[in-house]
Amino acid sequence: MKFTHFLTAALLFSVTATRAQKATSPKPFNHLAASKTTKMSARPKLVVGVVVDQMRWDYLYRYGNRYGAGGFKRLLQEGFSCENTLINYTPTITACGHTCVYTGSVPAIHGIIGNTWYSPELGRTVYCAEDTTVSTVGSNSGAGKMSPRNMLVTTIGDELRISNNFQSKVVGVAIKDRGAILPAGHSANAAFWYDGSTGNWVSSSYYMKELPGWAQEFNKQQFPQQYLSKPWTTLYPVSTYTLSTADEKPYEGKYKNATNTSFPHSLSDISNSAISASPFGNTMTLEFAKKALEAYDMGKGPVTDFLAVSLSSTDYVGHQFGPNSVEIEDTYLRLDQDLATLFKYLDAKVGKGQYLFFITADHGVAHVPGFMEENKLPGGTWDEPAAIKELNEQVAAKFGVKGVIKGSDNYQLWLEHDGIAQAGKNETEIRQFIIARLLKSPAIAKAFPIEQLMTTTLPEPMRTMLSNGFNTKRSGDIQVVLTPGYIDGGKTGTTHGLWYPYDAHIPLVWMGWGIHPGKTNRTIGMTDITPTLAALLHIQMPSGNVGQVIQEITH
Repeated sequence: MKFTHFLTAALLFSVTATRAQKATSPKPFNHLAASKTTKMSARPKLVVGVVVDQMRWDYLYRYGNRYGAGGFKRLLQEGFSCENTLINYTPTITACGHTCVYTGSVPAIHGIIGNTWYSPELGRTVYCAEDTTVSTVGSNSGAGKMSPRNMLVTTIGDELRISNNFQSKVVGVAIKDRGAILPAGHSANAAFWYDGSTGNWVSSSYYMKELPGWAQEFNKQQFPQQYLSKPWTTLYPVSTYTLSTADEKPYEGKYKNATNTSFPHSLSDISNSAISASPFGNTMTLEFAKKALEAYDMGKGPVTDFLAVSLSSTDYVGHQFGPNSVEIEDTYLRLDQDLATLFKYLDAKVGKGQYLFFITADHGVAHVPGFMEENKLPGGTWDEPAAIKELNEQVAAKFGVKGVIKGSDNYQLWLEHDGIAQAGKNETEIRQFIIARLLKSPAIAKAFPIEQLMTTTLPEPMRTMLSNGFNTKRSGDIQVVLTPGYIDGGKTGTTHGLWYPYDAHIPLVWMGWGIHPGKTNRTIGMTDITPTLAALLHIQMPSGNVGQVIQEITH
C-alpha cells in the first residue's frame, strides 16, 4: 500500500513538473510553423538595425508620457522588448559596442578594444578604423582614410552576403565613421559617414572609387546649413521639461562662443560639425539612410538586405550636457518623432511586416559628477593625464626609469618594458609601486596587473566583463577600475566606459517580421543580438560569435 501511494505521488509529481517545464520554457524557433499561421515570407525583405549612441535603457520610459504614438510607443506596443539587456564586456565604449552588436563577439576576440588604443609596436595611439592604405571619397580631407580592417571577425552582414553568394546588399550609415564602418562589416556594399570639416557625407576607397551621384546630390542640398540656420529651441515650452534639471547648470558644457548653457542655442556661427552635437544630426542621418535605401534598391530583391544605422548625435549631446539635461530630453523627444517618420517610411517603402527592425545602444552613460554632488549622491572625477604625469615623475625619482607609463587608454596602462629592462630594474616592483599609488585615490576602486585577472579577487560580473575585454595582443599591462559614480573627466559634462549598470544597461527592442509583442526581464547580453539575427535569417553566425539566441522574441 505504501509503495502504491509512493508510486502515485511520484507519477503526479512527474506530470506536474513536466507541465511546469512546458509552461516556463522559452518557445523554440519554428519559422515553418510561423510562416503557415501568419503567412509571412521565409525571410524578411530588409533588416534595419539602429544603434542609438549613448542611449540609456531608462530613456525608453523616462520620457514615455511625452512620446507620440508612432515612435518609441509603437516600438514597445508592437515589438518585443528585452528589458534587461546588458553589455557583457568592458570598456563600454562606442567602437566596442557597435562591433559587438553586429558580430556577437567581444573585444578579446574581435580586437576592437576601444575607440583608440596604444600600440607598443607602432609607438603611438591607434584609431579603431584607421587605414592609411585607403583614401577619402567625397571630400579632400582625411576623413575617409578608414576601413574595417582592424576588426578581426566577420559581421552578421558579412555572413548574410556569404549565404547567398553576395546578392544581399549591406550598407552602413552614421555621422561617426566607426558607427558606419564596423556594423557594415568587411564585405559591405558601402558605408557612409559625415565629414564635419566639409559638411559632406563621405566614404572610403575601400568601398568605392567615387561618391555615388545620389550622395553628391544630397551633399549639394547643404542640410547642415539648413538645420543650423535657425537656433535650436525646445520642441515644447521649456517650462514643461519637468523631468530634467534647470536649463542653466554650471556643470553642463557650453557650445563654442556661447556665454551660457541655456536654450536657445545658436549654432550657425560655429561650423558644419555643430550639427553632430544637436538633435538635427539624427534627422539628417535618417534622411541620408533613406536615400541610401532607395539608391541601392534595398528590400526589393529576392534576398534579404541589411541597413545598419547609427545615430551619433545623442552621444555628442549627452557628453556635453549629461543625462538629466533639458537638452537630452529634447533630443529624445525629437528622436521619437524621427523614428515615427522612419517607421511610416518603411511601412510604405518595404511593407509593414516585411522588414525586421531592432533598436539598441552601444553603451549608456554616467550622471554628471556635478549633478551627483548637487544631489548628495556619490561620485566624482579622475584626471587621468595628471595622474599619469605624477606617476611617471614618482617612478623616475624612485627607480630612475623615465616615462615608465608610455600609454594609457580604456582604463588601462601600457608600461615601457624595454626601458625598465635596460635600467636593470625589477618590473614587478615598479608595477606594484604604481598600483599602490593609484589606490590612494578615492576615484580608484581597483587596480591590478592584467595578467593576474583570473587570480585577483573580483566580483561577478566584473571579472567576466574585464576578461571579455582583454585582448592578448592589444590590451595594456595594468587595469584600472574607477569607483562607482566617478568619471575620467573634468568639471563639465560626462562620459562612459565602465562595467557599472549606468554604462552597461542598454535598450533592445525588436519589431516587425517574425516578432510577436511582449517583453522579458531575463538577463540578455549584447552578444545575443547577432546570433538571434542569424537564427531568424537562417544563416551562419559570425566567426567570433559567443552569444546565444533570444528565443522568446518570435512566434
